[in-house]
Amino acid sequence: MVSEEIKRITRYQDINDILAEYADEAKNILGNNLIGIYLSGSLAYGDFVPGRSDIDLQAVTDRLLTEEELASIERLHKNLEKKNPAWAKRIECSYVPMEIIGEVLPPKTPRPYWGSGVFYPVAPAGNEWIINHYFLCKYGIALEGPDFRTLIPSIDIREVRKASARDLFKEWKPKIGNCEWMSSSHYQSYLVLNLCRILSTVTGGEPGSKKAAAKWTKEKYPEWKDLIDEAEKWEYGKEMNRVGEIVDFINFAIKKVNEVDIF
Repeated sequence: MVSEEIKRITRYQDINDILAEYADEAKNILGNNLIGIYLSGSLAYGDFVPGRSDIDLQAVTDRLLTEEELASIERLHKNLEKKNPAWAKRIECSYVPMEIIGEVLPPKTPRPYWGSGVFYPVAPAGNEWIINHYFLCKYGIALEGPDFRTLIPSIDIREVRKASARDLFKEWKPKIGNCEWMSSSHYQSYLVLNLCRILSTVTGGEPGSKKAAAKWTKEKYPEWKDLIDEAEKWEYGKEMNRVGEIVDFINFAIKKVNEVDIF
């Protein structure tokens, strides 16, 4: 996709400009090592909220990045966020080599990752690995390269459900005792909406966007409607102080997931 096409890819012109500049610079840096660049997350499936959502990207490479490529990619991200302060710490991008992209379980080989304004040259993938690839297959938009679905084997929905359950127990259950992490309004909102997606995926079947998952959960379990509504309305700069209820929601999700024969 050429830059002019990317500049019309979403309804947000500032984001389009960021995507076009990123794609051009990444191609210049990576050259033949770049297989593709993919827009994912809420921008891809139509749930984007400017005051809350992030810009989610994944680059696929032919091989792991060299030290020189790593340094250049880090400079690219830093410069991009410096030029666009409204989106500083709100752009995420992983760099996944072809040798591990088809793995079902989180690969043992770490990949480079940019997130929250920090570049991690070696970042391990978590249980979101196959979940993210499922959504990339279903909704991902190629800014560069072939359709993402042509790069990996077909994903069994049962593996996505298993990964969602593992994410609950390994990633979110431990947050119950992490007072510092739970004190963040951003994280509170993020966690509530992720719990909705886990519940709808594991107990309801087909994975969907956070907006669809929140709607499903409110209809299925209306006792959590008020908490979910606040999580959906949260934006940067707003306060959310529902830690006690969120802990209860985590335990509720654990109970419901344990009722399903998922593994």
